[in-house]
Amino acid sequence: MVDGRFRLISRLGSGGMGTVWRARDIALDRDVALKEVRPPDPAVEDANPGFAAQLRERAVREARALARLSNPHVVTIHHIVEPQDGSHPWIVMELVEGSSVYDRLAAGPMPVPEVLVLGRQVLSALRAAHAAGIQHRDVKPANVLLRHDGGAVLTDFGIAAFDGATSRLTSTGDLIGSPEFIAPERVRGEEGNPASDLWSLGMLLYVAAEGHHPLRRATGLATVVAVLDDPIPAPVRSGALGPVLTRLLVRDPAQRPDGALLDRLLAEAEGGAAAAPVPAAVPAAPSAPVAVPATPGPYAPAPAPYPHPAYGPPAAPGAGFGPPTLPTPAPSSPRKRAAGVAVGLALAAAAVIAVVNLFPDGNDGGDGSGGTSGAKGGASPTGAVRTPGQGPGTGTVSSASASAPAPAVRGSLLTTANVRAVIAEFRRASGTTTIKDLTVYEEYALANIPTRPGAKTYDAYEYRAGVVRKTGPGGTISADDADEQPFDVSTMPWDSLPALMKRGERDLKVDDPTMRYVVVDRWTFNDDRPTLRFYLSNDYRASGYLAADASGKVVSTLPAS
Repeated sequence: MVDGRFRLISRLGSGGMGTVWRARDIALDRDVALKEVRPPDPAVEDANPGFAAQLRERAVREARALARLSNPHVVTIHHIVEPQDGSHPWIVMELVEGSSVYDRLAAGPMPVPEVLVLGRQVLSALRAAHAAGIQHRDVKPANVLLRHDGGAVLTDFGIAAFDGATSRLTSTGDLIGSPEFIAPERVRGEEGNPASDLWSLGMLLYVAAEGHHPLRRATGLATVVAVLDDPIPAPVRSGALGPVLTRLLVRDPAQRPDGALLDRLLAEAEGGAAAAPVPAAVPAAPSAPVAVPATPGPYAPAPAPYPHPAYGPPAAPGAGFGPPTLPTPAPSSPRKRAAGVAVGLALAAAAVIAVVNLFPDGNDGGDGSGGTSGAKGGASPTGAVRTPGQGPGTGTVSSASASAPAPAVRGSLLTTANVRAVIAEFRRASGTTTIKDLTVYEEYALANIPTRPGAKTYDAYEYRAGVVRKTGPGGTISADDADEQPFDVSTMPWDSLPALMKRGERDLKVDDPTMRYVVVDRWTFNDDRPTLRFYLSNDYRASGYLAADASGKVVSTLPAS
């Protein structure tokens, strides 16, 4: 019995932020859903003191966010139980009798008219949230429930961001949301805006109508790279919805239709779909009443490589429900493999919590509108460096002969000499070694650098193959956030890097690591001091890190779980 009123009946699902139960409200004689908010593993709290308090704050924030909304397509919150002893809270919410869109897609793609109705209903929920200053940030099939009458309900606002929030609930470098459905700008470390939620909705509708995810790849890392850079195949099953998806799924958020226009486009598509022949509907898979899917629930990490047919690659002709006309993606090029290392970020999905996947923030080298980095998209000739320009992806090119010769960099960048050479190149391009953060991979590096001394804005830069390129505006430095304040990266303990990496290889217990990189920033878990963190991860999502302070002393270790 919870709070002397709610009797737990059965568990509906669990994940990184706790467990959802079916319960009986004995005061009102009705069934409800109770979210029990607690860390999944005591080791998480041990490794990150105060993490349980963050979860409690997030739970209260979710409850308050939902309470601000009144919309038939948003899950209703009834009550929040906050025990006086300081233990974990419970959120009491509407029990949605039905299944999720994720469950429904196990039976195959949805008919286009159904997808259009679904889209307008979820859009209605998002527009209500956006009007209240709330961004959902994790719109995906598992978070959209379908009542028995077919009505859609958007749930799981646990990682929503809303105007007026006074604290950050994630440390620098955290990526909030599901890689397959997160908007490109959020992957690049930007907070995003309502247009980012609309990208996620568009991807959900693409999956629902086409029967496969256009950017899902064999690993989470490759998927993130694809979200940032790969072209989206034109829809072939979507009928009247296809042109709407084409307009919505663009990487420049400013070019996406807003909520009002999107609703009008979907309404017009509904009219077009009604006039077109309707294919036979695929029957929905039977399901038991649920409030949150058990697996993969809104907090559960999806297993690799393809956890669900709707997220898999296009099927071969005549097989399943993947479109037979779409080609299989070509093998990744060296540039793509380098980009995979750059965004190699699935590191702490298992180490912290499944809902907050730790990815080093940075830029893929694109300009946010589908441009690419490396050999394409205006890269400089070999031996040239870029100086800051005036717009995204811009910058003047000067030959190496016009300035001091660049230090020779051979092999992995993760050596003391090579990191210092990279920092020198960033200084040549930007005029400073003062940065907001730096991420160094074995093949290339990313830096966010203030636009000028004392500025509250910063630009994004990338180093690759001896060339520094300004990839565009990075964002704004909040004066209220100590962990965003710039510092001199050249003063970090780079002489200690080899010993730190050797210790990490020994102590982090990551079998057959396939990814190594270093993140330098002001770290929340080191009192917002400049911190150097060495990460290891492998293809099986095992990951861990060592963190050292500015003197080279190890201050935190999180081995693979």
